Amino acid sequence: MHSAHTAPTSPPTSRLTGIGLRLLSTFLMASMLAVIHRVGHEVSLGQLIFWRSFMALLPILAYMTLRGQFPSALKTKHPKAHVIRSLFGALSMALSFLSLIYLSVSQAQALAYLAPTLSLPVAAIVLRERLTPLIIFATALGFAGTLMMLWAALSLPGSAAWVGVAAGLGYAVTMSFVRIHIKTMTKTEKPATISFYFAITCTLVGLASLPFGWTEVSSTTLGLLCFAGLLGGCGHIASSEAVSRAPVSVLAPFDYTGLIWGLLFDVLIFGVIFTPLTLIGAGAIVAAALLVTFGKTAPASQVPSQTPIKSNGS
Repeated sequence: MHSAHTAPTSPPTSRLTGIGLRLLSTFLMASMLAVIHRVGHEVSLGQLIFWRSFMALLPILAYMTLRGQFPSALKTKHPKAHVIRSLFGALSMALSFLSLIYLSVSQAQALAYLAPTLSLPVAAIVLRERLTPLIIFATALGFAGTLMMLWAALSLPGSAAWVGVAAGLGYAVTMSFVRIHIKTMTKTEKPATISFYFAITCTLVGLASLPFGWTEVSSTTLGLLCFAGLLGGCGHIASSEAVSRAPVSVLAPFDYTGLIWGLLFDVLIFGVIFTPLTLIGAGAIVAAALLVTFGKTAPASQVPSQTPIKSNGS
């Protein structure tokens, strides 16, 4: 679905910088998830969404200003596309945070990493791509790895982990649609524009929950909520800068270092003890993700020039 022309090759130094920024991005986002997991039982879901999104606006606006894109990047000719992306993104965020309340950081991440795998059947339908046997195998391997990581939690009698699993799966499904939708938007919209309107929409969604009751929080909890938002905003910026310096295909494998950070946070901060099956499952998820990255879908059989809108996202 890409043009026949080869994109210019980025210099080795630029690629290394891009990889470093992507590694920084995954660390920042994993750190944000750990903070959300820490405060998730103390505040309402609406509060989590509000503070995560509102505080993320600060680094996003600063980034746009430094790039000389403010306020020009706020202009868009496709407001409907932003509304659809932002509302689906807000739903995805809510489901992600809900899974973090009931599961460990790494378990919630394991479900989140199903998103790129689940986006494949969506791409097959929307983008008319044909799935190869390797991709189908990778999809099955990813699901098997997720089941292994979640087995200990799900085997507990009367475990509330099922709520987290359902929310995590919901997140993966909605994010698979968001990824496809963003691919369409990036053909006409700047990444900063997409991030800004997403943060604004989620801030308003979180604020709309105020009449339903927000929990009074301590200064420590409020500080952690603000910190989570700043981490998320900076993570998005680092990801955008990484993409501007290195091809997505070079960066993609490093996305899954987030699962390593999640495992480390669970052990070092939250005192979680993992079984060998959990670690095997984590390895299976990473292997599946790498297969998805390098075993691309085959192009669909040729259709008339009026192909459907191609679409895509972190």
